Amino acid sequence: MPGLYIVATPIGNLGDLTLRAAALLKSADVIAAEDTRVTAKLLRHLGTKVPLVSYHDHSDEAVRRALVDRAANEVVALVSDAGTPLISDPGYKLVRDARAAGRTIVTLPGPCAAIAALTLAGLPTDRFLFAGFLPAKAKARGEAIAELAGVRATLVLYESGPRLGGALAALAEGLGDRAAAVARELTKLYEECVTGTLTTLAARYAEAPPKGEIVIVIGPPGEPAGEDADDDAVDAALAEALCTMPVAKAAKAVAARFGRERSDVYARALVLKAGG
Repeated sequence: MPGLYIVATPIGNLGDLTLRAAALLKSADVIAAEDTRVTAKLLRHLGTKVPLVSYHDHSDEAVRRALVDRAANEVVALVSDAGTPLISDPGYKLVRDARAAGRTIVTLPGPCAAIAALTLAGLPTDRFLFAGFLPAKAKARGEAIAELAGVRATLVLYESGPRLGGALAALAEGLGDRAAAVARELTKLYEECVTGTLTTLAARYAEAPPKGEIVIVIGPPGEPAGEDADDDAVDAALAEALCTMPVAKAAKAVAARFGRERSDVYARALVLKAGG
């Protein structure tokens, strides 16, 4: 049927595109894309060509109105660069105007980085708040974090690699040293989800900012920050930390993560560093 179709696309692994989404994209009359170059690559993977129209945060009202008009008689697909449209991406105004005009609106659910990270983090999922990107400037960022401090739910944030260390340090200062996770390269070859406390994660990424798009997941107030673990788990965490940090920093990070005495963990780190 003619209308506006909100289509989730892969966040990395092209195999995550649903059969329904693939069929819709192939049959659409036009695709409104955040970046037409990115969507063109996806269409090449599908072996099809469909007219593309650029639609993003800076698109003017005329572009939106034209898409709404076309949705009266054509299949208009809305996609973002990756994942589910409208989740920290432009698009809600288009959906709002299409609804006001009486157009058919259909959503084709699929990949979403925020939800994928939440499932990996091992933190409570019964209540969570997605807060998008924190402001870039320190003052505004601090104010935004202060607003989140009293929210009794797991927090989910997006962040870029170069800003990750600073964001984690600001979150630790504003929220306290909560349990957290940093997920990156989701669904890709080098997918990883690193867990710990906000302080330990801030130390880990302070001097080694990672590449790729990143999701930060933070436990709610009152969630224990330390992990229950035996000595083998502590040794494994130390071995990993020592690959990227000096002994003192590694010991501090692991001690905070597991609620151990720093002096004990430091002594063990020296043994491991020496090959013991």
